[in-house]
Amino acid sequence: MRTVLLGPAGQLGSDILAANTRRGDPLAITPVGRSVVDLTDLDAAASVLRDVEFDCLINCASYHKTDEVEDNAQLAFKINAHLVRMLAELCVAKNARFVHISTDYVFGAQSKRTPLNEDDGKAPVNVYGASKAMGEDLALLTGADVLILRVASLFGVAGASGKGGNFVETMIRLAKEKGKLTVVADQVMSPTATADIADTLLTMLVDHAPPGIWNVVNSGAATWYDFARRIVARAVPGATVAPVSSSEYRTAARRPAYSVLDNGKVSAALGPMRPWQEALDRYLLAKGYTIH
Repeated sequence: MRTVLLGPAGQLGSDILAANTRRGDPLAITPVGRSVVDLTDLDAAASVLRDVEFDCLINCASYHKTDEVEDNAQLAFKINAHLVRMLAELCVAKNARFVHISTDYVFGAQSKRTPLNEDDGKAPVNVYGASKAMGEDLALLTGADVLILRVASLFGVAGASGKGGNFVETMIRLAKEKGKLTVVADQVMSPTATADIADTLLTMLVDHAPPGIWNVVNSGAATWYDFARRIVARAVPGATVAPVSSSEYRTAARRPAYSVLDNGKVSAALGPMRPWQEALDRYLLAKGYTIH
């Protein structure tokens, strides 16, 4: 399957490339990064991609600096929504499958406080979430053969592009530097390893999974405090983590109080997703940490 991969240098893009190599290259991937095409120029991007022959396009590119996005809504909607529509339309024209990576941040304002499934109504609480929610809708409206993978709270070996490292690496660094951390304890989400998303995505493509929205996250839920406490206990056991409320830790963008995703659909189709705690241990070992 001739496949174009946008965002190949990010956490998920890097793990898709690694998983594809590990599994004997079921996809013939052409990585298309920033040096090849400027995705903020939609006309130029369309021109470049129109000349590439492919059977599948995987879009891991997004404007995901959540706090920065609050003051740059126009750019966020261009990349996270209008670019997505253009890519989906291009896939329709080429009779190609479109894979788009979305986020748990399409939720947050809903009253439901049990795991959110693919049919629950979107309710974003910040500009980033709103732009990603629109991207989902615009992709589906094109009629493309589209897989929308909602993911959450990612940690991958490549780190988070533009964010100075993912949450795991940040917690380990700060724990070593300070010995004590305070972390928000009233926001509940689904910590997820990009390595597991990559493996799941490859299986979905090889097995011709039906189009639509799929929640692809590790099993279980945690607050950021729970997540940080587990990270520190496993990698920096001498350090401590204390809880703090989100009202005490102000950010430019509001975060969802609850955005846990129900992965029952993908688990029923492909087998259970591993618990986030197990995924974290695998990540730490892959990074060379000693697990305590």
